[in-house]
Amino acid sequence: MNSFYFSIYSGNSVQLSSEESKHCIKVLRLRKGDHVQLLNGKGSSFEAVIQIADAKSCILEIEKEVKFSNYRSYHLTIAIAPTKNMDRFEWFTEKATEIGIDRIVPIICRHSERKEIKTDRLEKILVSAMKQSGQKYLPELTSQMSFKELIAQPFDGVKLIAHCAFGEKTTLKNSITAGKKILLLIGPEGDFDPSEIKFALENGFIPVTMGDSRLRTETAGIVACQTVYLVNEI
Repeated sequence: MNSFYFSIYSGNSVQLSSEESKHCIKVLRLRKGDHVQLLNGKGSSFEAVIQIADAKSCILEIEKEVKFSNYRSYHLTIAIAPTKNMDRFEWFTEKATEIGIDRIVPIICRHSERKEIKTDRLEKILVSAMKQSGQKYLPELTSQMSFKELIAQPFDGVKLIAHCAFGEKTTLKNSITAGKKILLLIGPEGDFDPSEIKFALENGFIPVTMGDSRLRTETAGIVACQTVYLVNEI
């Protein structure tokens, strides 16, 4: 059954976005009376029937709701510096969604090569990845913020910073306890500035390593997602 994401509804009536409507009616050529699956990105799936087959504003009626109780036992936030090549950052958001992530925070650091991002396309990638992978929860994509703004925000879980500078570190795997909330910082290609690392450590962040290889920013993000997933699933 074809799946669509929605956020606008009234009672049992659901209105798809213009993009989802176009995909439903123009691309898949579904018509009034056809049944589809709807996802709200918050852990529920719905069986619905098309009432108005409009390629700009498709309207459906919900017939049945299925709630999923097997949500991940952990909560993962990755604050990551956007890459100079936007395709690489988009790849990270897609794959991280497929593996499992709760919140993505684009951070601007001293060595960042990209100082600004547009979230519209990234939001569409997240929705597509959620539907493709069968995930029932849509990750939160926050507005970009500075490194210091991120550090200043309260967080009631384990706070980690992955960097390549010399100094004592523990492995990411050994820094994680199953079932906990995790906030992990990943820097730009030029790594965090020493002053940023110092500031993070002074604010309760634990320095971690993901191995001897020097990973690209987006690769480090994927390795982190998979490591957290495996620690919690084994």
